[in-house]
Amino acid sequence: MRIQAISATMSGLRAMLRCGGPLAMLCFIAAMTDEVPPNVRDSPERQTFLAGESKDCPGCDLRGVNLKRRDLSGADLTGADLTDAVLHAARLTKAKLSHATLQGTNLNKADMKRTDLSGADLSDALIYASDLSGARLDDAVMIRVHMGHARFTRAELRNVDLSQASAPDSELADCNLDHAKLKQANFNGANLSRSDLSQVVVDGARFVGARFRNAKLAPVSARQADFLRADLSGADLTGGDFRASRLEGANLDGAVTTGVKTKGALLVDGTIAQ
Repeated sequence: MRIQAISATMSGLRAMLRCGGPLAMLCFIAAMTDEVPPNVRDSPERQTFLAGESKDCPGCDLRGVNLKRRDLSGADLTGADLTDAVLHAARLTKAKLSHATLQGTNLNKADMKRTDLSGADLSDALIYASDLSGARLDDAVMIRVHMGHARFTRAELRNVDLSQASAPDSELADCNLDHAKLKQANFNGANLSRSDLSQVVVDGARFVGARFRNAKLAPVSARQADFLRADLSGADLTGGDFRASRLEGANLDGAVTTGVKTKGALLVDGTIAQ
């Protein structure tokens, strides 16, 4: 957007120089209007979308719009700005929302199965009890997102940033969370069984009662994290850093713990690791 704005300004200045005299400013304004991206103007495409006559509005400015319960299955909203929009209980199955802005957007109870949200910004979004099974969220920003009881089964979440997210009792089984960031997040009671959490960073995160059965966490950075009564049975924890974490009451049956660092951690039996 910044590059487009600079390009537009330069085009306008060139037009003003060509005109000269008292018409210079009018030429500048006209040139700027021609160069303004569609998502800034109230384009016919946007009007058609808001009227419900079309599902597609890529790059549109849809900040604060109310799309509650709207059927947007298969819609193309690539790069759209949906900041603070209301999409409560909307149907977004297989919709294209890659690189869209969804900051503070209400997506509670939305049907987002197999939706493409790669590279999208969902900071502070509400995704309570939404279904994102099979969704693609690679490189998405989900800082402080509220996603309790949400379903992400078999979703792609590589390099996603879920720092400070609130995701109690969420379902993330069979997911790919390779290189994800979950710093200081709340995943109490969540199910991450069989998921790939290679190279994840979960420092300061909470996983009280969470399930990691047969998950891959090799290696994981989990300093000062809380795994109280977590089920890590069969998980690969090779080379993991659990220093100063709480593992009291955790189930480590069949887990691979080669090279695990636990100094200062509260271990399964309640003792402090030296």
